[in-house]
Amino acid sequence: MKRWVPVTCLAALLLGAPPAARVLSDPYLLSVATRAAILACAAVSLQFVVGRAGLYSFGHAAFLGIGAYALLILGSYGLDEAAISLPVAMAAGCGFALVTGWFALRTRGVTFIMITLAFGQMAYFVAQSLAAFGGDDGMSLDRRPTLLGYGWLDDRLAWHAAVLAVLGGFLLLSHALAVSRFGRALAAARENEARAAASGFDIRATRLAAYAVSGAAGAAAGWMLAVQSAFVSPSMLEWRNSGELLVMVILGGVETAAGAALGAALLLGAEEALAATTEHGRLILGPVLVLVVLAKVARNRRA
Repeated sequence: MKRWVPVTCLAALLLGAPPAARVLSDPYLLSVATRAAILACAAVSLQFVVGRAGLYSFGHAAFLGIGAYALLILGSYGLDEAAISLPVAMAAGCGFALVTGWFALRTRGVTFIMITLAFGQMAYFVAQSLAAFGGDDGMSLDRRPTLLGYGWLDDRLAWHAAVLAVLGGFLLLSHALAVSRFGRALAAARENEARAAASGFDIRATRLAAYAVSGAAGAAAGWMLAVQSAFVSPSMLEWRNSGELLVMVILGGVETAAGAALGAALLLGAEEALAATTEHGRLILGPVLVLVVLAKVARNRRA
Protein backbone atom coordinates (compact mmCIF):
# COMPACT_ATOMS: atom_id res chain seq x y z
CA MET A 1 0.00 0.00 0.00
CA LYS A 2 2.84 2.38 0.86
CA ARG A 3 4.29 2.14 -2.66
CA TRP A 4 1.07 3.57 -4.13
CA VAL A 5 1.24 6.81 -2.12
CA PRO A 6 3.67 8.59 -4.52
CA VAL A 7 1.69 7.40 -7.55
CA THR A 8 -1.60 8.63 -6.07
CA CYS A 9 -0.17 12.02 -5.09
CA LEU A 10 1.50 12.47 -8.48
CA ALA A 11 -1.70 11.55 -10.35
CA ALA A 12 -3.75 13.93 -8.21
CA LEU A 13 -1.36 16.82 -8.90
CA LEU A 14 -0.93 16.34 -12.64
CA LEU A 15 -4.42 15.10 -13.56
CA GLY A 16 -6.05 17.74 -11.38
CA ALA A 17 -4.20 20.62 -13.06
CA PRO A 18 -6.41 20.97 -16.20
CA PRO A 19 -9.74 21.26 -14.33
CA ALA A 20 -8.11 23.52 -11.72
CA ALA A 21 -6.74 25.78 -14.46
CA ARG A 22 -10.20 25.97 -16.05
CA VAL A 23 -11.97 26.73 -12.76
CA LEU A 24 -9.44 29.38 -11.76
CA SER A 25 -9.16 30.76 -15.32
CA ASP A 26 -5.39 30.49 -15.00
CA PRO A 27 -3.74 28.81 -18.02
CA TYR A 28 -0.32 29.28 -16.39
CA LEU A 29 -1.28 26.59 -13.87
CA LEU A 30 -1.57 24.06 -16.70
CA SER A 31 1.79 25.19 -18.07
CA VAL A 32 3.45 24.63 -14.68
CA ALA A 33 1.85 21.18 -14.39
CA THR A 34 3.11 20.22 -17.85
CA ARG A 35 6.62 21.36 -17.00
CA ALA A 36 6.41 19.41 -13.74
CA ALA A 37 5.48 16.27 -15.67
CA ILE A 38 8.44 16.78 -18.03
CA LEU A 39 10.86 17.25 -15.14
CA ALA A 40 9.31 14.16 -13.55
CA CYS A 41 10.28 12.24 -16.72
CA ALA A 42 13.82 13.54 -16.35
CA ALA A 43 13.89 12.56 -12.68
CA VAL A 44 12.66 9.04 -13.50
CA SER A 45 15.41 8.65 -16.09
CA LEU A 46 18.03 9.62 -13.51
CA GLN A 47 16.47 7.51 -10.76
CA PHE A 48 16.94 4.43 -12.91
CA VAL A 49 20.72 4.60 -12.59
CA VAL A 50 20.78 6.12 -9.09
CA GLY A 51 18.26 3.84 -7.43
CA ARG A 52 18.67 0.68 -9.48
CA ALA A 53 22.39 0.72 -10.20
CA GLY A 54 23.70 2.98 -7.42
CA LEU A 55 25.37 5.31 -9.94
CA TYR A 56 25.15 8.96 -8.93
CA SER A 57 25.58 10.84 -12.19
CA PHE A 58 26.29 14.58 -12.01
CA GLY A 59 26.09 15.15 -15.76
CA HIS A 60 22.53 14.09 -16.50
CA ALA A 61 21.56 17.53 -17.79
CA ALA A 62 23.75 16.79 -20.83
CA PHE A 63 21.16 14.25 -21.98
CA LEU A 64 18.39 16.83 -21.66
CA GLY A 65 20.41 19.28 -23.72
CA ILE A 66 21.20 16.68 -26.37
CA GLY A 67 17.50 15.92 -26.80
CA ALA A 68 16.66 19.61 -27.02
CA TYR A 69 19.39 20.38 -29.57
CA ALA A 70 18.36 17.36 -31.66
CA LEU A 71 14.91 18.93 -32.00
CA LEU A 72 16.37 22.35 -32.80
CA ILE A 73 18.82 21.08 -35.40
CA LEU A 74 16.35 18.77 -37.14
CA GLY A 75 13.71 21.52 -37.10
CA SER A 76 16.11 23.89 -38.86
CA TYR A 77 16.17 21.40 -41.74
CA GLY A 78 12.40 21.09 -41.79
CA LEU A 79 12.33 17.73 -39.97
CA ASP A 80 9.98 18.82 -37.20
CA GLU A 81 7.84 15.67 -37.23
CA ALA A 82 7.75 14.23 -33.69
CA ALA A 83 7.84 10.68 -35.03
CA ILE A 84 11.26 11.50 -36.51
CA SER A 85 12.85 14.04 -34.15
CA LEU A 86 11.98 12.27 -30.88
CA PRO A 87 13.53 8.88 -31.82
CA VAL A 88 16.59 10.70 -33.21
CA ALA A 89 16.92 12.65 -29.96
CA MET A 90 16.69 9.45 -27.92
CA ALA A 91 19.24 7.73 -30.15
CA ALA A 92 21.62 10.68 -29.71
CA GLY A 93 21.22 10.55 -25.92
CA CYS A 94 21.75 6.79 -25.94
CA GLY A 95 24.86 7.13 -28.10
CA PHE A 96 26.37 9.81 -25.87
CA ALA A 97 25.66 7.63 -22.83
CA LEU A 98 27.32 4.61 -24.42
CA VAL A 99 30.47 6.51 -25.36
CA THR A 100 30.88 8.43 -22.10
CA GLY A 101 29.64 5.56 -19.95
CA TRP A 102 32.27 3.23 -21.41
CA PHE A 103 34.90 5.45 -19.76
CA ALA A 104 32.98 6.60 -16.69
CA LEU A 105 31.92 3.12 -15.58
CA ARG A 106 35.55 2.12 -15.14
CA THR A 107 35.42 4.21 -11.98
CA ARG A 108 33.32 4.25 -8.80
CA GLY A 109 32.06 6.65 -6.15
CA VAL A 110 33.26 10.24 -6.20
CA THR A 111 35.44 9.59 -9.25
CA PHE A 112 32.38 8.50 -11.23
CA ILE A 113 30.53 11.63 -10.13
CA MET A 114 33.41 13.87 -11.23
CA ILE A 115 33.83 12.13 -14.61
CA THR A 116 30.13 12.45 -15.41
CA LEU A 117 30.35 16.10 -14.40
CA ALA A 118 33.31 16.55 -16.76
CA PHE A 119 31.49 14.92 -19.67
CA GLY A 120 28.43 17.05 -18.95
CA GLN A 121 30.49 20.23 -19.01
CA MET A 122 32.15 19.08 -22.22
CA ALA A 123 28.71 18.79 -23.83
CA TYR A 124 27.84 22.22 -22.44
CA PHE A 125 30.86 23.86 -24.08
CA VAL A 126 30.12 22.10 -27.37
CA ALA A 127 26.60 23.55 -27.27
CA GLN A 128 28.06 27.00 -26.63
CA SER A 129 30.19 26.67 -29.76
CA LEU A 130 27.21 26.01 -32.06
CA ALA A 131 27.09 29.52 -33.52
CA ALA A 132 24.64 28.47 -36.25
CA PHE A 133 22.14 27.58 -33.53
CA GLY A 134 22.45 30.62 -31.29
CA GLY A 135 25.74 29.89 -29.58
CA ASP A 136 25.76 31.02 -25.97
CA ASP A 137 22.45 32.88 -26.39
CA GLY A 138 20.47 29.89 -27.59
CA MET A 139 17.69 29.94 -30.17
CA SER A 140 13.90 29.93 -30.21
CA LEU A 141 11.91 27.23 -31.95
CA ASP A 142 9.86 28.49 -34.89
CA ARG A 143 6.97 26.14 -34.16
CA ARG A 144 6.06 23.04 -32.27
CA PRO A 145 6.70 19.72 -33.98
CA THR A 146 3.84 18.05 -35.78
CA LEU A 147 2.56 14.61 -34.84
CA LEU A 148 1.85 12.37 -37.83
CA GLY A 149 1.56 15.48 -39.96
CA TYR A 150 -0.96 17.27 -37.74
CA GLY A 151 -0.50 20.11 -35.26
CA TRP A 152 -2.08 18.27 -32.34
CA LEU A 153 0.71 19.32 -29.98
CA ASP A 154 -0.18 23.00 -30.46
CA ASP A 155 -3.17 22.52 -28.15
CA ARG A 156 -2.09 22.93 -24.52
CA LEU A 157 -4.44 20.29 -23.16
CA ALA A 158 -3.45 17.76 -25.82
CA TRP A 159 0.23 18.47 -25.16
CA HIS A 160 -0.30 18.02 -21.41
CA ALA A 161 -2.02 14.69 -22.06
CA ALA A 162 0.83 13.60 -24.35
CA VAL A 163 3.44 14.42 -21.69
CA LEU A 164 1.45 12.53 -19.05
CA ALA A 165 1.29 9.54 -21.40
CA VAL A 166 5.08 9.61 -21.77
CA LEU A 167 5.52 9.89 -18.00
CA GLY A 168 3.20 6.92 -17.49
CA GLY A 169 5.20 4.96 -20.04
CA PHE A 170 8.45 5.84 -18.26
CA LEU A 171 7.06 4.67 -14.91
CA LEU A 172 5.80 1.39 -16.37
CA LEU A 173 9.08 0.78 -18.22
CA SER A 174 11.12 1.51 -15.11
CA HIS A 175 9.05 -0.96 -13.09
CA ALA A 176 9.22 -3.61 -15.82
CA LEU A 177 13.00 -3.32 -16.04
CA ALA A 178 13.34 -3.37 -12.26
CA VAL A 179 11.56 -6.70 -11.90
CA SER A 180 13.26 -8.25 -14.92
CA ARG A 181 16.45 -10.30 -14.86
CA PHE A 182 18.26 -7.18 -16.05
CA GLY A 183 16.97 -5.18 -13.07
CA ARG A 184 17.82 -7.94 -10.63
CA ALA A 185 21.36 -8.02 -12.02
CA LEU A 186 21.66 -4.27 -11.44
CA ALA A 187 20.39 -4.62 -7.88
CA ALA A 188 22.75 -7.51 -7.19
CA ALA A 189 25.73 -5.51 -8.46
CA ARG A 190 24.69 -2.55 -6.33
CA GLU A 191 24.47 -4.67 -3.19
CA ASN A 192 27.60 -6.80 -3.71
CA GLU A 193 29.56 -6.38 -6.91
CA ALA A 194 31.97 -9.25 -6.26
CA ARG A 195 29.18 -11.73 -5.56
CA ALA A 196 27.23 -10.60 -8.65
CA ALA A 197 30.32 -11.05 -10.83
CA ALA A 198 30.92 -14.48 -9.34
CA SER A 199 27.33 -15.40 -10.27
CA GLY A 200 28.19 -14.87 -13.91
CA PHE A 201 26.85 -11.36 -14.53
CA ASP A 202 28.83 -8.98 -16.74
CA ILE A 203 28.62 -6.03 -14.36
CA ARG A 204 30.13 -3.39 -16.61
CA ALA A 205 27.97 -4.32 -19.61
CA THR A 206 24.83 -4.38 -17.45
CA ARG A 207 25.57 -0.98 -15.97
CA LEU A 208 26.44 0.43 -19.37
CA ALA A 209 23.10 -0.77 -20.73
CA ALA A 210 21.31 0.87 -17.80
CA TYR A 211 23.23 4.10 -18.38
CA ALA A 212 22.28 4.02 -22.07
CA VAL A 213 18.59 3.54 -21.23
CA SER A 214 18.83 6.45 -18.79
CA GLY A 215 20.49 8.63 -21.44
CA ALA A 216 17.81 7.89 -24.03
CA ALA A 217 15.04 8.67 -21.55
CA GLY A 218 16.80 11.85 -20.44
CA ALA A 219 17.08 13.00 -24.06
CA ALA A 220 13.34 12.39 -24.51
CA ALA A 221 12.69 14.59 -21.48
CA GLY A 222 14.96 17.28 -22.97
CA TRP A 223 13.06 17.07 -26.26
CA MET A 224 9.79 17.68 -24.41
CA LEU A 225 11.33 20.48 -22.36
CA ALA A 226 12.38 22.24 -25.59
CA VAL A 227 8.87 21.87 -27.01
CA GLN A 228 7.36 23.24 -23.79
CA SER A 229 9.60 26.31 -23.56
CA ALA A 230 9.97 26.81 -27.35
CA PHE A 231 13.60 27.70 -26.64
CA VAL A 232 16.91 25.85 -26.56
CA SER A 233 20.13 27.15 -25.03
CA PRO A 234 23.39 25.78 -23.56
CA SER A 235 22.08 26.62 -20.08
CA MET A 236 20.00 23.43 -20.28
CA LEU A 237 23.24 21.44 -20.02
CA GLU A 238 24.70 23.28 -17.01
CA TRP A 239 25.90 21.25 -14.03
CA ARG A 240 23.45 23.11 -11.79
CA ASN A 241 20.57 21.46 -13.62
CA SER A 242 22.18 18.07 -13.05
CA GLY A 243 22.40 18.91 -9.35
CA GLU A 244 18.77 19.98 -9.29
CA LEU A 245 17.72 16.69 -10.87
CA LEU A 246 19.65 14.79 -8.20
CA VAL A 247 17.89 16.82 -5.51
CA MET A 248 14.53 15.91 -7.06
CA VAL A 249 15.40 12.22 -6.99
CA ILE A 250 16.66 12.32 -3.41
CA LEU A 251 13.73 14.47 -2.30
CA GLY A 252 11.20 11.95 -3.59
CA GLY A 253 13.28 8.92 -2.67
CA VAL A 254 15.82 7.02 -4.73
CA GLU A 255 14.01 3.72 -4.12
CA THR A 256 11.12 4.19 -6.56
CA ALA A 257 10.61 5.93 -9.90
CA ALA A 258 7.24 7.30 -8.75
CA GLY A 259 8.91 8.86 -5.72
CA ALA A 260 11.49 10.59 -7.92
CA ALA A 261 8.71 11.87 -10.20
CA LEU A 262 6.80 13.19 -7.20
CA GLY A 263 9.98 14.86 -5.91
CA ALA A 264 10.31 16.73 -9.23
CA ALA A 265 6.70 17.91 -9.08
CA LEU A 266 6.99 19.00 -5.45
CA LEU A 267 10.23 20.89 -6.00
CA LEU A 268 8.88 22.79 -8.99
CA GLY A 269 5.64 23.50 -7.12
CA ALA A 270 7.57 24.85 -4.15
CA GLU A 271 9.68 27.08 -6.41
CA GLU A 272 6.58 28.49 -8.12
CA ALA A 273 4.74 29.04 -4.83
CA LEU A 274 7.68 30.86 -3.25
CA ALA A 275 8.28 32.93 -6.39
CA ALA A 276 4.67 34.10 -6.23
CA THR A 277 4.96 35.21 -2.61
CA THR A 278 8.48 36.57 -2.22
CA GLU A 279 11.46 37.56 -4.34
CA HIS A 280 13.75 35.69 -1.95
CA GLY A 281 12.16 32.31 -2.60
CA ARG A 282 15.38 30.49 -3.46
CA LEU A 283 17.02 31.86 -0.31
CA ILE A 284 14.29 30.13 1.68
CA LEU A 285 14.09 26.98 -0.40
CA GLY A 286 17.83 26.25 -0.40
CA PRO A 287 18.32 25.65 3.35
CA VAL A 288 15.04 23.72 3.54
CA LEU A 289 16.18 21.36 0.77
CA VAL A 290 19.56 20.86 2.44
CA LEU A 291 17.86 19.87 5.71
CA VAL A 292 15.44 17.51 3.93
CA VAL A 293 18.22 15.81 1.97
CA LEU A 294 20.39 15.44 5.09
CA ALA A 295 17.45 13.96 6.97
CA LYS A 296 16.84 11.43 4.18
CA VAL A 297 20.52 10.48 4.04
CA ALA A 298 20.61 10.00 7.81
CA ARG A 299 17.45 7.85 7.68
CA ASN A 300 18.88 5.67 4.92
CA ARG A 301 22.07 5.11 6.89
CA ARG A 302 20.08 4.03 9.94
CA ALA A 303 18.08 1.64 7.77
